[in-house]
Amino acid sequence: MEYRSIDNIDIYDSPNLDRLATQMAKGRYLEIVTDREVRLLEDGYTGFIRTEDLAKLQFSGLVCYYPSVLTEIEIRQRIPDVVAYIQAASQQQNEYLWGGTVPPSYDCSGLIQSAFASVGVWIPRDAYQQEGFVLTIRLEDLSIGDLIFFGTELKANHVAIYVGEGRYIHSSGKDRGRNGIGIDLLAGVDRISQTYAEQLRGAGRVTHCYQA
Repeated sequence: MEYRSIDNIDIYDSPNLDRLATQMAKGRYLEIVTDREVRLLEDGYTGFIRTEDLAKLQFSGLVCYYPSVLTEIEIRQRIPDVVAYIQAASQQQNEYLWGGTVPPSYDCSGLIQSAFASVGVWIPRDAYQQEGFVLTIRLEDLSIGDLIFFGTELKANHVAIYVGEGRYIHSSGKDRGRNGIGIDLLAGVDRISQTYAEQLRGAGRVTHCYQA
């Protein structure tokens, strides 16, 4: 059975509810797996919610959520609004929040996912999932709205969105010299840009919507 949220809900990564995994924005759909365990239908993410947050769920029927099906061209037409969402978010008072996907504070992949969701394009939740989901492109072929991935040789653990002229915008934590949303340069010589340059993995383009 499917439920629709009538308010924002925090989703935790264990029944102990001691670490935020993601957030469910008002209007999203989920199914209850067992007791307080839930699965978000737009991206397949699973986690646990507080008992009191069950009151924020409204039964929507057996099958009410229908994934978006958009062409690559339709998605590209929505990219200006994706970038505008992130630029507007950067103008609000914010800080880096692990698991954050609702305003005003986000983590890196939560910001990207929320920006695309704002225009009806659903992509996976975490950076490494997003890297596996997009169409891989060369860095020299970057265009506005493409995603840039950072991390180790084994796995992406950070993601940003390209905004043109060698710049990308992302939400990053204090350990990287920032605490929230900001713009850095692929070829920058400042400490933050250099830190990320050393962890650059590659880039990708969103060409389709996530289908559970």
